[in-house]
Amino acid sequence: MTELQRTLPASWYRSLPLYHLERRAVFLKAWYLLGPVTRFHEVGSKVYYEIAQESIYVERHSGTSVLPTVGELKVVHGSTGLELPCHLTPTGLLFGTISQDAPDFYEFYPDLEPLLERVDFTRLPHRRSIKYEGNFNWKTMVDGYQECLHCQYTHPSFSVYYPPTFYTVYNHLNFSQHVADPKKPDDGLFLYFFPNCTLNVYGGGMSSFRVCPTENPNVTRMEFDYYHLESGDKFEEYFKFVRQVAMEDYELCEKAQENLQKGVYNEGILNPVKETGVAYYQNRVFDLVTDQHKLEKLCGGSEKGGGR
Repeated sequence: MTELQRTLPASWYRSLPLYHLERRAVFLKAWYLLGPVTRFHEVGSKVYYEIAQESIYVERHSGTSVLPTVGELKVVHGSTGLELPCHLTPTGLLFGTISQDAPDFYEFYPDLEPLLERVDFTRLPHRRSIKYEGNFNWKTMVDGYQECLHCQYTHPSFSVYYPPTFYTVYNHLNFSQHVADPKKPDDGLFLYFFPNCTLNVYGGGMSSFRVCPTENPNVTRMEFDYYHLESGDKFEEYFKFVRQVAMEDYELCEKAQENLQKGVYNEGILNPVKETGVAYYQNRVFDLVTDQHKLEKLCGGSEKGGGR
């Protein structure tokens, strides 16, 4: 009988030394969705980000066209001033790194660009961005995004449009595609980018969020960006709907983290059909963290992570 996948232990959701190990093993070696090229159209303006205590910004440094080309954009480390690797997809999404330790974009996301061809992101103007903190670990939020067992109960309005009955997650190297109805694969585009970014295209708009860990493993900063073809009432109607879904997840994550902190839950079994997205990303975290821990022990490092 095949052994069922177990979750990461609860200690991984509240340990500061473990987060420091995650930071070195996962965050410093990853690529991040920074947004559609429409976000960076003004020459000389800077859009700032902070991921895993690394500050970066995107700047359009030249050009006269409405939208910049990849040669007119740069991602810069906020502390050192050094330029970091970035990548602009043919359909207009900008990705960047927070350190020089990340691999080549196509090594990290070998299957991604063909999937993005269905959406022209250059047609989606930036409308609004918001951010706030939540009392939960960054993985608590990713757990929720990567499965939809909770959707029928927690997201009744979303479930009307995307019933979870046939909800399927297809996992690729370092990203997952969520499909509400496998018979309608072109009905919306819902993607999770390892380790902490999402992209959701539906209803004439696009929303994305970054799950940004703070120095406190029990506190996470959520950063949301919203893009839409329409402005005014059309956008506000869309914004109200997506914010309702976001706040439902926020409340669920805070309650889940309370249990993780109190010792109510230690670890459990993942549903082999409905929670493959959770299993995939947790395995990625576990493998990268344990490899980093072994490497640092071999090199005589003093940092300690934790066991599974």
